[in-house]
Amino acid sequence: MTDQAQRLPPPHGRLIDRERVLAFTFEGRPYQGFDGDTIASALAANGRWLMSRSFKYHRPRGPFSFWGHDANAIVQIGAEPNVTADRRRLEDGMVVIPVNVNGSLRRDRGAWLGAFGRFLPVGFYYKAFYRPRGVWGLWERVIRNRAGLGAVDRSHRHGYFDKEYAWCDVCVVGGGAAGTSAALAAAAGGGEVILIDDHPTLGGALNFHRFGAEAEEPRRDDLTARVVASPNIRVLADTTCTGWFADHYIAAVRGNRLLKIRARATVVATGVIDQPLVCRNNDLPGVVSVAAAQRLIRLWGVRPGARAVVVAGTDDAYGAALDLAEAGVEVAAVLELRPAPPEDPRAAAVAARGIRILAGHAPRQFLGRLHVNGVEAAPVTGEGELGPGGEAIACDLVCVGVGAIPAAHLLCHAGARIGYDEAAATFRVEDIPDGLFAAGAANGVHDVEALAADGAGAGWQAARHAGLEGSAWPPPIPEPAAAAPGHPWPIFPHPRGKDFVDFDEDLQVADILNAAADGFEHVQLLKRYSTAGMGPSQGRHSSLATSRLAAKAMSASVAEAGTTTWRPPYIPESFGHLTGRSFQPVRHTAMHHRHLELGAEMMLAGLWLRPAYYPHADGRAAAIREEALAVRNNLGLIDVSTLGGLEIRGPDAAEFMNRMYTFAYLKQPVGRARYVLMTDETGVVVDDGVACRLHDDHFYTTATTGNVEGVYRQMLFWNAQWRLEVNVTHVTSTWCGVNLAGPKSRDVLAGLCGDVDLGAEAFPYMGVRTGTVAGLPARLIRVGFVGELGYEIHVPAGYGEALWDAMMAAGRAAGIRPFGVEAQRLLRLEKGHIIIGQDTDGLTTPQEAAMSWAVSRRKPFFVGGRAVAIREKRPLTRQLVGFEVTADSPTSIEECHLVLRGGEITGRVTSVSLSPTLGKVIGLAYVAPDQAQAGSVIEVKAAGGAIVSARVVELPFYDPENRRQEL
Repeated sequence: MTDQAQRLPPPHGRLIDRERVLAFTFEGRPYQGFDGDTIASALAANGRWLMSRSFKYHRPRGPFSFWGHDANAIVQIGAEPNVTADRRRLEDGMVVIPVNVNGSLRRDRGAWLGAFGRFLPVGFYYKAFYRPRGVWGLWERVIRNRAGLGAVDRSHRHGYFDKEYAWCDVCVVGGGAAGTSAALAAAAGGGEVILIDDHPTLGGALNFHRFGAEAEEPRRDDLTARVVASPNIRVLADTTCTGWFADHYIAAVRGNRLLKIRARATVVATGVIDQPLVCRNNDLPGVVSVAAAQRLIRLWGVRPGARAVVVAGTDDAYGAALDLAEAGVEVAAVLELRPAPPEDPRAAAVAARGIRILAGHAPRQFLGRLHVNGVEAAPVTGEGELGPGGEAIACDLVCVGVGAIPAAHLLCHAGARIGYDEAAATFRVEDIPDGLFAAGAANGVHDVEALAADGAGAGWQAARHAGLEGSAWPPPIPEPAAAAPGHPWPIFPHPRGKDFVDFDEDLQVADILNAAADGFEHVQLLKRYSTAGMGPSQGRHSSLATSRLAAKAMSASVAEAGTTTWRPPYIPESFGHLTGRSFQPVRHTAMHHRHLELGAEMMLAGLWLRPAYYPHADGRAAAIREEALAVRNNLGLIDVSTLGGLEIRGPDAAEFMNRMYTFAYLKQPVGRARYVLMTDETGVVVDDGVACRLHDDHFYTTATTGNVEGVYRQMLFWNAQWRLEVNVTHVTSTWCGVNLAGPKSRDVLAGLCGDVDLGAEAFPYMGVRTGTVAGLPARLIRVGFVGELGYEIHVPAGYGEALWDAMMAAGRAAGIRPFGVEAQRLLRLEKGHIIIGQDTDGLTTPQEAAMSWAVSRRKPFFVGGRAVAIREKRPLTRQLVGFEVTADSPTSIEECHLVLRGGEITGRVTSVSLSPTLGKVIGLAYVAPDQAQAGSVIEVKAAGGAIVSARVVELPFYDPENRRQEL
């Protein structure tokens, strides 16, 4: 077990708990760290800085930022690839594996690629590998074997992930001086505030940065205490915002949870991202940003090295030099890129300590093979130019402070523009959309006193935008301060290259200039041709240098050259986060407990729990079969309370229905139901149901369980445009219902329904009546989704259990049997009825789904009508058909299996089941139009790759004359 030889004593190490020692392995060797360490900080404490190899040349790499702003420390943890070691918290027993390594980190057999760099120029993959004809198949295997930053274990079980939904008046991103001040100012108005920070504790740069001679702990502690004491500020620490979307919809990742936050206004106080110096070997382990060194010292109590050289292009570099000296690190020299040290108290304190300052000097190259061991310094003679002479300075640490860019990615996601501030020599955020407010360093403010004031002003403005008012407002809003200047050209190309602009892609200065020379000088084209900014870091450390070099190639200013677009996600999101369990309400029907008493196996349908089937001694398949046969031959009862219910009332109710749905409803008789099919503006099928006309001005319309919310929103949206005299009410929870179906349904219902004539002529198929059932006020609809004589009975939700009990009691003598969703789906399949979302997808048109009969050709308009008409004039590319299996072993076909012809995919199976009524497997599938004729034979790629033949047949499979449901 290695020791933590580089640990500093307290008070260094704000984030670690020295009482909790954690053991882990890296590259098979055992190490120790403390609770609160990251993987990278624990390795650095053990003197281990070589943590990965680069993507292209397999060069040795270690963290530059120690906060995930670069990809120099990507590792694999067990089966989880692409983990950022300087952001992932250490866990006991963690097994950490370096990536992109052929052999070992110290002896990587892939490092020979660096010697052939001149044969791999920028864009080489566009110019090679395609001659002679057919050679790409060989090269593809070679490239795929060498590419990638981790290994995917396909046998690894998916872990637990979930989602959380949150709402607030103001969301503040960033927990530093500006962010906490913004949260406090917004909370003063009485609104709900969510404060998000990616650090484990609040304070931001106050936790590690040296703003001046005075300690910042009192300011940090005061702001943090006030935030914690505020009852209407929710703090989400250790949380990273990955994207900003329309209407202040903010995505954030916290551990295994994806948070979806909706705010009225957003404050972005995310600070800055330090930029690297570009010179030869600037990617060696041990070359870090000044903020990285300060993080190691203050946050994790790690001495970054024994002897350091500080490269200064900003005043903040001198604060890092002081921190290093106080931590016991010998500072061999400060290489000041500018002609003279700044007039800054930190620079004066460095000089007072006797630390040598070499003004007007820059590194020609960093020395070393696996770790930096020296700096070759030379005098600066011009922009990016070094004179002869200089000296070699031995060191094991180089701290670079040459400038930073605002961490403005969230603002860019919202549409803000990135400009260039010539005076500050860095990017600045411009044209910020309404409702977003930049604060602190992200807003170009760096003085510690101004940070809090700028944050408070932004918080107040955000609260006002959210409609809040407060007695303590407004706080004094400071004038925008000039940004702390960075160095305008910290780029010193070397004749022998290895002067890296983008660490992720191993791109050197010559690569950027050559890409521009190839004609791709516009920064957006240059990015795609060279892949600058397209690696895991997404340009966080390379975009500024790339823009500067592009400007040089164009003989333009950096502002004219521009920068690439920053898009979400800010950090990678795993598939686990995207597909994790959603915390959504689960709804129970009014008869839910009756189903539980009967032992029903429950399933989710939309947001509702419904019985899938009821228990059977022989298991699930037997239960579904017996339930279906009971409906076909006798009597069944199913809870249909989850069907969406919408009341359409008003003088224009019929006109409204006529516009919303594809069929015709102006002349629909009162007391009759009619099928409804809804399309969106593109002519795609989105929902179906039935419309019951209870009065000239009153329709009761059902919608599918999962789509009713969307249908309701669409109805409100469209009527806001049409302004018809109509009222739309969502009544799904107001009513509950059952479907009594089977040959004996009329006889049983007649015993409960004395005031409604159930005779075939008095109450025909698709009729609607109101009356009482078992003394309960009810709406009765004679519909046949399952293909038998049947009645849907809807009563007020409070009577749900009473209705169920009455129906079960009345049908006991007739052998009534409750049936679940699985049997219902089987029965409807036998009748060829489609299920929206299962037999349709996001592109299905009525014509493709064989639903053209449900589209009126006479009315002038319905939503999607024009698109439907245009699509009908084009030839079909697929058609939904019914099929039956002709093979001896038909049960291997499942939903989503592919329909093939000669090895080419022509469609897919949407529904399939063994029909106990017909004694064969039947299904619905999309096929090519020339396969859609009855009698055509199609091939389905079934389980295990077996090819099963099936025959296309006319729909419906069962009772094609509809005699049974029209009895």
